[in-house]
Amino acid sequence: MEDQDKIVLDHMSHVILTALTKETYHASVAWFEQLGLKAIMTESSAEVTATWLQLFSESDWNGVSLKIVYSPSGLRKQPHSSKMDWRSMPAIASIYTNTLKAIETLFARLPWPYQLYSTPSKENPGETEFTCIYAHDPMNNLLVFTNKPNPFEIKKQKEYKVEEEEEATESVVSQTTALGSSSERRRKIAILTSGGDAPGMNAAVRAVVRAAVLRGCDAYAVHEGYQGLVDGGDMIRKMGWDDVQHYLSTGGTVIGTARCKAFRERPGRLQAAKNMVKEGIDALVVCGGDGSLTGADLFRSEWPSLLEELVKNGELTEEEAKAFAHLNIVGLVGSIDNDMSSTDITIGAVTCLHRICESIDSISSTASSHSRAFVVEVMGRHCGWLALMAGIATGADFIFIPERPPSGDEWQDNMCAEIKRHRDLGKRKTIVIVCEGAIDSNLKPITAKDMMDLLTDRLHLDTRMTILGHVQRGGTPCAFDRNLATMQGVEAVDAVLASKPGVPSPMIAMCENRITRVDLMKAVELTGEVAKAIQRKDFIGAMNLRDPAFNQQYDQFLATTLSTSLEPSLVTHDAKTDTSLRIGIINVGAPAGGMNAAVRAAVRYARNRGHVPFAINNGFPGLIAGQIKEMKWMDVDGWIAHGGSELGTNRDQPSLDLGMVSYQLQKFNIQSLLLIGGFEAYSACLEMYNARNSYPAFCMPMVHIPATISNNVPGTEFSLGTDTSLNAIMEACDAIKQSATASRKRVFVVEVHGGKSGFLAVMSGLAVGATSVYIPEEGINLSRLQKDVRHLCQRYSEDAEGKSQGRVFIRSEAASKTYTTDIVSAIIKEEGHQQFDSRTAILGHIQQGNSASPLDRVRAMRLAVCAVDFFEEHATGLSSASSMTSNVSTSGPSVYNKDPESVAVAGIQGSKVTFTSVEALLKDTDMKNRKPTQSWWMDYKRTCNLLARRTDLF
Repeated sequence: MEDQDKIVLDHMSHVILTALTKETYHASVAWFEQLGLKAIMTESSAEVTATWLQLFSESDWNGVSLKIVYSPSGLRKQPHSSKMDWRSMPAIASIYTNTLKAIETLFARLPWPYQLYSTPSKENPGETEFTCIYAHDPMNNLLVFTNKPNPFEIKKQKEYKVEEEEEATESVVSQTTALGSSSERRRKIAILTSGGDAPGMNAAVRAVVRAAVLRGCDAYAVHEGYQGLVDGGDMIRKMGWDDVQHYLSTGGTVIGTARCKAFRERPGRLQAAKNMVKEGIDALVVCGGDGSLTGADLFRSEWPSLLEELVKNGELTEEEAKAFAHLNIVGLVGSIDNDMSSTDITIGAVTCLHRICESIDSISSTASSHSRAFVVEVMGRHCGWLALMAGIATGADFIFIPERPPSGDEWQDNMCAEIKRHRDLGKRKTIVIVCEGAIDSNLKPITAKDMMDLLTDRLHLDTRMTILGHVQRGGTPCAFDRNLATMQGVEAVDAVLASKPGVPSPMIAMCENRITRVDLMKAVELTGEVAKAIQRKDFIGAMNLRDPAFNQQYDQFLATTLSTSLEPSLVTHDAKTDTSLRIGIINVGAPAGGMNAAVRAAVRYARNRGHVPFAINNGFPGLIAGQIKEMKWMDVDGWIAHGGSELGTNRDQPSLDLGMVSYQLQKFNIQSLLLIGGFEAYSACLEMYNARNSYPAFCMPMVHIPATISNNVPGTEFSLGTDTSLNAIMEACDAIKQSATASRKRVFVVEVHGGKSGFLAVMSGLAVGATSVYIPEEGINLSRLQKDVRHLCQRYSEDAEGKSQGRVFIRSEAASKTYTTDIVSAIIKEEGHQQFDSRTAILGHIQQGNSASPLDRVRAMRLAVCAVDFFEEHATGLSSASSMTSNVSTSGPSVYNKDPESVAVAGIQGSKVTFTSVEALLKDTDMKNRKPTQSWWMDYKRTCNLLARRTDLF
């Protein structure tokens, strides 16, 4: 064989390890960094996400390289049982160290399971020849740490030449420099909040700080927005894990915000650049509105020239400028107006909507008492999102928004005529909501004062004006904003670590219920287009530039609010003609927030479309008993804010008496059936669908609107009632946490509802910063409880003396039959050995909430209107297997439709309302455990663990 054909292996290049989730990936990088390896490069592209780590040891041997790759399709590994002897298990590597004691201390502190074995010396009895520590990394790979050197490695070391060592060192330094990262320098990420404050900003700060720490970075907070960046010094402060302990439940922004004129000028940005470089910061997360994000991107674009000028002025050295040649910017949208394009929702908008609805609900009671009219002004400059959603959620009579001004010159006459009709029908109150940027079609401002004068002068109503002002910004963030800000904050850190020079700055957005990254400046430019369209009087274009549901929801608001629609296109049927439908409405299952709002919207929209809605009281037992009543427009007045179920509800199924159910539907000639409820409503639809061959009365369109706090209905990402319940749990846990902290060293195990679905436990755990969350999907075992106790011992040992924090565990009611809430609490208390105490809190039926949350009210209206549209489509646009007759008969339905698609679940998927047949959903449903087979929210569980510092659970 010639030399060129001879195989010659030089040395081991590197070891590749695979992580299945991003949380495991980042936890693994942080784990190996704690052991002395240093990240020298991060790869991030559509094809691969990976981190290279290098061991720079003090010994002559310097050849350990590690590549950790994020690969969701990789093979999942299970850790070996702690009851087994890990010496007999295959390990992926054996690592030599003379600091075993420090490693043992580290694993005990994390806490991290390990096994230690010592081998006695044969030559010196009583002494140890060598020791090994066996441990699993976060990817469940078994590693061995030992103080026994490899004899072959020693021999090889002696043969190494000094020149080769120098070349290798130069190669590593050269590679590191080329990658723009020094092995000696940790990444430093700063966050600032700018512009108007928004509830949830603190949750974003907390998420960025903790995610950065877990990723092996240093986190900094810039106080007072861009002003702090310009001033530098103590305004830029390093943040630790516990520095953001109470941020989740705190409104506003703890690190402050301020308008900064200096930063708008180049000298101010020059000083800001200098301060950042001196602090070693090369990544900035900005949480604010479009103006704040525009300033951040300008800062990034000027960064090279700013450094060049600072070097020229002698304020920075060339080495400093070279080390910080690139600035990474990531945007988080904190705005109560929800006025940013390219994202469906912004941090703070939903909480602001809560404040508005709470105020208007209170105003409504006094307005009704005195038969008054109230004009309420809400915030919103060029965006009417707050006014529109508040109008839907409070049942307002009229709203005025800048994107859709009233049409025609006679809009005031039309408005007064409609309000008079409302009063003639028996309404005792009138609520008009005016966005602060509202205009008419000629761009003339419409003010709250104008509306008050109009109602007083034209209709002689006792009218009051309320300008809510900054109360809309205040208060603790709602559950939705806490979770949105938390998930986006974690994603912002990932975006920083993945960013590359030349790639546009990303903005973290929420699109179709998924956290995504979009081009920051493109989003800002699109946002500016809305105001330009309004100035051009292109109101259709302005509406289309808003989020996907905005246009539809405005039309739905009109269609459910006006007793006789001012928009002719909204009324296509005359009441009780041969094309009008008789629609039955029934509640099934446990009460849930939004049920009444859905009934109200269905009744009013159906009547405005010329249909006849019927209320079926007390579920299927009420249907069997013939408790059916036609509903008029005023019968549901005020229902939108009511909790529970005004129709009455229970869990009974049609199988209670299928024959009588069919008989009563025939007797009242019900031609479409709307079921509002939980999994019981889904199974009821299935029962009636499967019985169609035996009972022709069931051959009609049926729609199930999911309404259950468990969020366990297939075909939808959110059920009515979930948001109401999450806020009820959040408020209770905030109070419990306050009590636990005041008592010092106390842990509360809080039990929540949810059946076999862990949705409530996970989402509430994320919203309150739970230390541990137990869900049915994972169960509870002794090993998990041991990890929890070790973690608590570690965390309480780290608390400042006399300032121990209260902590909360969330346990879903069906997480385990054996480890009940009381038993879990007892184990924690016993194993705490007086280091900490434990109590239980079973929230029970308070989780169903009182008044429905604004989100549940808005979702209810949207689903109900779409359901009536579905009935029309499947009653008049019939397939060959269906028919419709015009005569009204008590012997059977006039609509006959056996199409499988005519029995469907109305679901919210992303920003869309979808209809999926109950038959098609069977393959995606775990009927035994009464829930979907896939849970989209499990990613939130991993983030919950991450921000609780539970790397031991990955």
